[in-house]
Amino acid sequence: MRRLFWTGFWVFLVDQASKYLVVHVLNLRMLGEIDVLPPFLNLRMAWNTGINFGILDVSRWLLIALAVVISGWVIYWVRSDGAQRPITQIAGGFLVGGAIGNVADRLIYGAVADFLNMSCCGIENPYAFNVADIAIFIGAVGLILFTGEKKTP
Repeated sequence: MRRLFWTGFWVFLVDQASKYLVVHVLNLRMLGEIDVLPPFLNLRMAWNTGINFGILDVSRWLLIALAVVISGWVIYWVRSDGAQRPITQIAGGFLVGGAIGNVADRLIYGAVADFLNMSCCGIENPYAFNVADIAIFIGAVGLILFTGEKKTP
């Protein structure tokens, strides 16, 4: 359980620090965009009021409640012996830390602050994401890949 807590804590901290840096220190909310390593990495300010890439734009309170319920379920599941392997607990921490990071955004800004934009190979990506989104993805994939009984020959 400690692995989940500390992983979630550090993911949340890195996510919120990156958003503070980009939104307030670099003033991306006013500038709108900053090219870092075009076209591979750019900062593009996007306020996401929906779920993923702005899809299903519903009440922020509903999305906050959904993220809290999912995070609570992951914590409960890890505590109730659903995840004995350390890698599974770390994956749960990534998911919970990212989800709570986006919840904090919805409480502070009314929307999730997305700012990372990556394009490659002549394909221009119109979407932006953030550190919490990366952590949620890593956590979800980790829970899928590393959950379950170890197979012994």
